[in-house]
Amino acid sequence: QVQLAESGGGLVEAGGSLRLSCAASGGTFSRLVMAWFRQAPGKEREFVAAISWSGGITDYADSLKGRFTISRDNAKNTVYLQMNSLKPEDTAVYYCAARSTAWSRGSYAYDYWGQGTQVTVSS
Repeated sequence: QVQLAESGGGLVEAGGSLRLSCAASGGTFSRLVMAWFRQAPGKEREFVAAISWSGGITDYADSLKGRFTISRDNAKNTVYLQMNSLKPEDTAVYYCAARSTAWSRGSYAYDYWGQGTQVTVSS
């Protein structure tokens, strides 16, 4: 059973940056596809980014390309989300997710989830 724990959320002004971390335990991290999703109040959970086992392949929501960067450190069993030039519309709870097969942009495809970390961007 894989367990995921996010950290790094908080309150930031528009234009600022945050780096989220997600630490995994209980599984073979290097064999997991990792992803980030977010959910704003009153909205559905949406795909943010995903990264392959080795980190060699990444995928981003079209609207976030160029501002967000996903990366992973398999030695530390951790995946990161670097968020730059943050906007108020980026305010949401950010979730880390994992699955053991090819990545997907659909939240339904992921088997393991963290508890989420709140990101609030003030204008």
